[in-house]
Amino acid sequence: MSLEIERKFLVKGDFKSHSTASSHIKQGYINNAGGRTVRIRIRDDRAYLTIKGPSFDGMSRYEWEKEIPLNEGEELMLLCVSPILDKTRWLVPVGKHIFEVDEFHGDNEGLILAEVELTSVNEEYVRPEWLGQEVTGDKRYYNSNIARFPYKTWEDKA
Repeated sequence: MSLEIERKFLVKGDFKSHSTASSHIKQGYINNAGGRTVRIRIRDDRAYLTIKGPSFDGMSRYEWEKEIPLNEGEELMLLCVSPILDKTRWLVPVGKHIFEVDEFHGDNEGLILAEVELTSVNEEYVRPEWLGQEVTGDKRYYNSNIARFPYKTWEDKA
């Protein structure tokens, strides 16, 4: 099990021209209670089972992930309790980090979030010009909440 430390931001400008790769992701949640999640993710032609613990500080949480056969991921997706998230993930290198930028589709169209994984909560990183407001720790922007409360229904969009 590893400790995941990440910061999350809204995106306000052109990041795609800096991207080095992209992939299509569908993900659903088998459980999302008490800050703990059990997630199924299909990324292109690979599937993953991920279990995350509650966040300590809005930025850090324990995470366990295992690749599973694609057909098992597709079967487990049928057990998901919330709507399935559909997004394109763009990888954008900036300095010594790679920002993962998620461009959401369907009921979350118009929402674009960037995450950067860090090795410590105080690790410095280069802030690109297309990075907008930081939303780290804002539970509205957790993927598990976005699945249950789609962006199109939000009245207060940042």
